[in-house]
Amino acid sequence: MQPKATRSATEREYVYVKRKSLQGNACPVARTLDLIGDWWSLLIIRDALDGICRFNDFQKSLDIAKNMLSARLKGLVEQGILQAMPAADGGAYKEYVLTERGKALQTVIVALSQWGGEFMYAPGEPGSVMVDAKDRQPIRKLELISADGRSLAPEDVATRLGVEH
Repeated sequence: MQPKATRSATEREYVYVKRKSLQGNACPVARTLDLIGDWWSLLIIRDALDGICRFNDFQKSLDIAKNMLSARLKGLVEQGILQAMPAADGGAYKEYVLTERGKALQTVIVALSQWGGEFMYAPGEPGSVMVDAKDRQPIRKLELISADGRSLAPEDVATRLGVEH
């Protein structure tokens, strides 16, 4: 279910309402949001990209209720975003590892992080930034590039329907 704010978004008080599936929608954005559109799923994917793989580590990082985390992990496994594996150290617990499908979401997470860094903080307010793991330098801002190498602005992009994927 998708939360519906009953007050201002900063008060974080929500009533859950049913939502319809968007899987039959012609838009790939709608279909993707149907699959991973809630914030917990995106934050789990973000943490998995950062190397977190154990249930307790996800819970500690996200400060999420165990039942909610369990449900999100189960859904991400069912959708082929994560794979539940035996613990690498031979322990009795499972580890959740990104599949190729899950790793392909890295660009989405980076785009959200860069947008949030630009628009969600007051001037001078500390936050996080994604960096190259090798040299610890911030990664270059994502941009849309045409097939012939031109940088594209929003007005330069259109949607074409009826294209097979």
